[in-house]
Amino acid sequence: MISTIVWGTGNFGRAAICAVDAHPGLDLAAVLVHDPGKVGRDAGDLGGLGRELGVRASGDAAVVLATGPRAVVYAASGDVRSADVVADICAALRAGAIVVTPSIYPLYDHRDDRQDLQEPIRAAIAEGRGSLFVSCVDPDWTDEMVPLLLSGLGPGVDRIHCQEIVDYSGYDQPDSVRYLVGMGEPLDYLAPMIAPRMPTTVWGGQVRLMARALGVELDEIRETLERRPLEASVETDTMGKFDAGGQGALRFEVQGIVGGEPRIVIEHVNRIDPACAPDWPSPPEGQSGTQRVIVEGDRQIAMIVVGAAPAGGDEAMSVGRLVGAIDWLAGQAPGFYDALDVPLRPAAAPELAAASV
Repeated sequence: MISTIVWGTGNFGRAAICAVDAHPGLDLAAVLVHDPGKVGRDAGDLGGLGRELGVRASGDAAVVLATGPRAVVYAASGDVRSADVVADICAALRAGAIVVTPSIYPLYDHRDDRQDLQEPIRAAIAEGRGSLFVSCVDPDWTDEMVPLLLSGLGPGVDRIHCQEIVDYSGYDQPDSVRYLVGMGEPLDYLAPMIAPRMPTTVWGGQVRLMARALGVELDEIRETLERRPLEASVETDTMGKFDAGGQGALRFEVQGIVGGEPRIVIEHVNRIDPACAPDWPSPPEGQSGTQRVIVEGDRQIAMIVVGAAPAGGDEAMSVGRLVGAIDWLAGQAPGFYDALDVPLRPAAAPELAAASV
């Protein structure tokens, strides 16, 4: 069993606790939390499992890392505290841990050597002989491996279009939804997530990864942006009121340009009210979000993924990619890994194995 800790218990961390608990090769050894009110709570409670796991949350990272965990699922947000995230991950790497995380967006493509933050991370890997695999912000496995797998089903590829369509109205992340993304804020408020070049910082790594896998050279990466105001105020159960006139819908693209044309495109369509921007693509009725992948070439291949999880629960579909990589990484040399390095693996299914005996 691989001793594993989950660091952070937000939406992604809760899903990570469930995934580690379900994996037959992993042992949930500890949970690290930032909120003092969560210290001492059982991991099963924090993960929403409805049962206790006998693991109490700690707020002391140094003490937990001193126990020598083999792996760390780093689930704390990197949206507004990137320097702290790098410091945390370096501490885990120096302790010799395998670290899997979605929290350092610029390192989705770690071969992009323009990122200065690589230097301390590579030093920590060399010192502690740990490993780092960065992937899967949101459910963005649909922005890297799935399009590449679909591309292999046809004789040629002219264009890849990845699309995420999300209704935020059921989310419980007011700081991120209001101030990071800008929902409900005046249209003259430039939210950090849509500031110039920020979408490329977050999603450009996936565009570069796909280009590298396809063997094409990008001319550049471009961005497009559209915003729509709320026509009427809306009240959400989890985040309160969003006033009329504030941003109600947001649509942007990160485009990989090849031969002067957008050939690898990641698009996001986000709303705080399903009625806002009705002419834009929407999730299926009754769903909070959907992902679409369209591969165009000699034939068109399309895939639609609709999350059955509650609003904000798309993390359950992406955390499996990271948690499922831990036992593979345990058999590899220490180092820096990306989505093209780590193979896609079937889920561990002990119930099915037992049923087949």
